Amino acid sequence: SETAGKAIITGQHTQTKPMEEIDYIRDNTGKEPLLRGFELLAYSPNINYDDASQECLTEVYENRETIETALDWARKTNGIVTLTFHWFSPLGGYDKSFYSKNTDFDAEKVLIENTHERAAFYHDMDVIAHELRKFQKEDIPVLWRPFHEAEGDWFWWGAKGPVIASKLYCMMYEYYTNILHLDNLIWVWNCPVKEAYPGDEYVDIVSVDIYLTGYEKTDYHIQYEQLIKETSPNKTAALAEVGYIPDINILEQSHIPWAYYMTWSKEFCIGEQY
Repeated sequence: SETAGKAIITGQHTQTKPMEEIDYIRDNTGKEPLLRGFELLAYSPNINYDDASQECLTEVYENRETIETALDWARKTNGIVTLTFHWFSPLGGYDKSFYSKNTDFDAEKVLIENTHERAAFYHDMDVIAHELRKFQKEDIPVLWRPFHEAEGDWFWWGAKGPVIASKLYCMMYEYYTNILHLDNLIWVWNCPVKEAYPGDEYVDIVSVDIYLTGYEKTDYHIQYEQLIKETSPNKTAALAEVGYIPDINILEQSHIPWAYYMTWSKEFCIGEQY
């Protein structure tokens, strides 16, 4: 919150152990982003290896050990860690089953006691909590952004609508905060839909993911106003994922109070397409 409106923290998502995006940025600028995104998809307990495309398997294998990579980087640099979790569906599914088209997992059934869906949901949360605790043990704060892009139906957690996703988010918050005491997590809500906002008591940062159809110089001020209107004016705001980075010269004039932005991985960073 001290940064927002005065400066902006540069971020870059990575999803592989070599973090080739960072090499590309360093080679071209001589500097590295202060904020680094890491992906947890390979830590999903229910990956169907027998019914997965080569693309899916490559993504999983390349993503292994990124927790250790993140821990090592945070120790050495005092940089800011943010985690994204493309969560393979807790039950059933095939290929990249974080996509709703690849699973019939019903997120709404997680809300019902004594269902297989709820048991699987809590099982997976325990597995991920074990990984998150590694950061807590070393006093490393984590920008934790679960159930991202809940406004869309492309992920299983948003398939029944953003309000259901919000309830899952609150269940996770209660479990991780009040039961497991993972107190190093900074909770990032990532959905610009008013009726789905969990409430200020569950959220530290409000955020949105923006992928423009073509390049334009922008400070994303329209999206900022919309995000605040649909979430809360009491929270720090962030561009959790972008394809095109905000224009620094426009931001310098407008001071739109984005605390940070994070460019997405692979081709969104490397090369000239974006």
